This record gives sequence, C-alpha cells and structure tokens, in this order.
Amino acid sequence: MSSAPRIETLGQLKAAVARGEVKRRSVRDEVRDNLADRLRRKTVLFPGIVGYDDTVVPQMVNAILAKHHFILLGLRGQAKTRMLRALTALLDEWLPVIPGSEINDDPLAPLSAFGQQRVHEEGDAMPIRWLPREARYVEKLATPDVTIADMIGDIDPIKAAKSNLQLGSELSMHFGLLPRANRGIFAINELPDLAGKIQVGLFNILQEGDVQIKGYPVRLPLDVMIAFTANPEDYTARGKIITPLKDRIGSEIRTHYPASRRDGMDITAQEAWTERADGGATVDVPAFVREVVEEVAFQARGDQRVDKRSGVSQRLPITCLENTVSNAERRALKAGESLIVPRVTDVYAALPSLTGKIELEYEGELRGAETVARDLVRAAIATVFGGHAEVADLKPVIAWFEGGGTLQLSDDAPAALVLEEAR
Repeated sequence: MSSAPRIETLGQLKAAVARGEVKRRSVRDEVRDNLADRLRRKTVLFPGIVGYDDTVVPQMVNAILAKHHFILLGLRGQAKTRMLRALTALLDEWLPVIPGSEINDDPLAPLSAFGQQRVHEEGDAMPIRWLPREARYVEKLATPDVTIADMIGDIDPIKAAKSNLQLGSELSMHFGLLPRANRGIFAINELPDLAGKIQVGLFNILQEGDVQIKGYPVRLPLDVMIAFTANPEDYTARGKIITPLKDRIGSEIRTHYPASRRDGMDITAQEAWTERADGGATVDVPAFVREVVEEVAFQARGDQRVDKRSGVSQRLPITCLENTVSNAERRALKAGESLIVPRVTDVYAALPSLTGKIELEYEGELRGAETVARDLVRAAIATVFGGHAEVADLKPVIAWFEGGGTLQLSDDAPAALVLEEAR
C-alpha cells in the first residue's frame, strides 16, 4: 500500500482541493468513476471470481454505473460475500476524515456535532486523518436479534453522564453500524433474517439518503453505498424482505453455481488447501481426481434425493478435495513416501466432508446421508471414467477380468505395491 497523501491540516486540504489534487465526490460517484476507469483499461474487475464473466459481473457493472443500491440473490456458496468485499478495490486508496469522528466526517463538510465543533474550534489548523479503503467497508450478518440501535444508533446515557451532556444533545448519540459506514460501503448479509421493523429503518437511507436516531431532531444525510445478499430459500424458511424495502433496492442480481465442470475445478483449485509442503512432501493431484471431486457436486445438484431449494455449496468440492488429499497424505506418511498422489478411491474417504453439506428430500432421508453420498461419488466416478474411456482401448483389461483376473488393494497400500500389482 502506498503512503497517505502529505496533507496534514484542513488548510492544506482546502488548498489541494482548489488545485484539483484531491477530488470531492459521493461514494457512489467514486465507485462508478473508478469502475469506468478499470473498464477503459480492461483491468480485471473482480479477481478470484470464476464463471461470472458473462452473467453476474455485467449485471454488477450495470448496477454500479447506475449508482444503485443492489442485492445479490443466490443459494449458499455462490461467492456473494466475496463479490461484495471485492467492491473495496473500487474505492479511492485514501480518504480524508476528521480525526476522532465516529462517522468518518468530511473535514470540508462535517455531519456530526462532534465534527462541526472541532472544525469551528480548530479551523484550518485542524489535523487530517487519512482512512485507507479497507477501513471503509462495513459488513453485518443479519440475525433476528439485531436492533435499531445496532444498525442506526441510540442515545448513550453513559456518554452523556461522563461528558455532563443533556440526553437530547447530539454529542450523546451512539452511532450504529450504518452511520459508521458513512462515506463507504455497507453490506448486509442474509437480509431476510433481519426483522421487519429493522428493515423499515433502512427506508430513509435507501430513498432519501438520511437516517434519524430515536425521536430526537437529528438528521444525518449519510453518503453510503448499500449492498445486500439473500438466499431465496430464506424467503419462506426464516423470513422475508418486506415489499417496500425491495422496491427501494435498485437492482436484484442473481448468482449461480459454476456452469461447467472446468469452472468448478478452477474455483476448487483456487480455494482448496492442497499444498502440504510442511513435512517436506510434494502433492500431485491427478487431473482425473480433480474431475471426480468436482463431478460429485454436479451429481448432487442434479440428484432428486437432494433438496434443490437449499442448493449444494461450492464448499462441498473444496472440502472434498482437501479430505481426499489428506487421505493420500495419511497413507504416504505411514509408508514413508515423499510424493503424495491421491487415488480415485481416496474420494470415498472424503464422505465426512459431503454428508454435512447436502440437505436431503424425503427419499434421501430414508436412504441416509452416507448412502446418498456414496451413490454420488460412484456416479461421479462413472461419469468421469466414461469421458476418458472414449479414447482408450479397454478390451484387454475387460478380457483379463472376465478371464478370472483379480486385483485387491487396501486403502493403505503403498504406491509401489499398487503399481506392481497393476502391471
């Protein structure tokens, strides 16, 4: 990260703004301008996001260019939170604020009584604090116990007592998460879990751009970009987004699971921890093993015994691959091998990473999670094998088994023994 600009006082900041060295603009204008610049330079907009280039990303770009508040709507494990956190890259690297301000007051136009008082008392000699872009992102996981005080703010009697203030004084206010995100991005995950009366509290900020605290005549015209995430299943299972709030959200963007096995493999390879170099060993995961692991997720998403409304998270193949590598690592450690190579059979050892990530329909519940998971692995192996078998001459192998040949190998069999027996 580069160092903050060498502007230390309010007077220097005013001069820099007059010379055009520092830009003053709303956060949504800021994000829009920086996005437009990236588009012109053909820079990657959301690094690490795979499979959304032709679907989700264009919709995100359109919403940002339109200066909309927006919601990402999709099932679990579809990179919704990651996309929101990637928005920080579209903010300016540094932002000037009044030191000590809880709501990131603009030194040139403070909103809070604290900021206004400090500018009035110190004038152009007031010091400037530079806030990095990472500190301008505030995220809240919505839960039913969230209160208006948490989100918007409340009167703080302890602060009033310590400072000898009247309870009606703006200086006695405790600011919630939303005001503290002023001049930045505020993200709410799992919006339907937020109680209806709390959702009502967001009306003003989405439409009029301000919030009010309690019944006191305090109006804060905040400058904030708001983004939400939600799971469609939550609309009926746990809560809902109230209609007036949905009406105020500018864009609703649908996310999805990887459309192809290749996209899924790229995501899994990016996210899974497979480099086990801490013991001096080398991990080599064959491409067909990666294919089988990814195909397990595709089989689960299409299986009638798995609940489609709940979805099958991309975390399933990620943890499955990690457990598959771990089983191969366990075998290599016992055999004293320095090369860790997972086998197709190692995928069955990853069942504990599968059973907890699939919600079953009635038929699946009757069969049991482990049985369903085994069936999914078996179907994935057959599908991947079928794709590779098209270019292989397997007649001699089939003839050998039909002639009475057998091959019995244990899960702990060293690689050398497997190669010897398979010759």
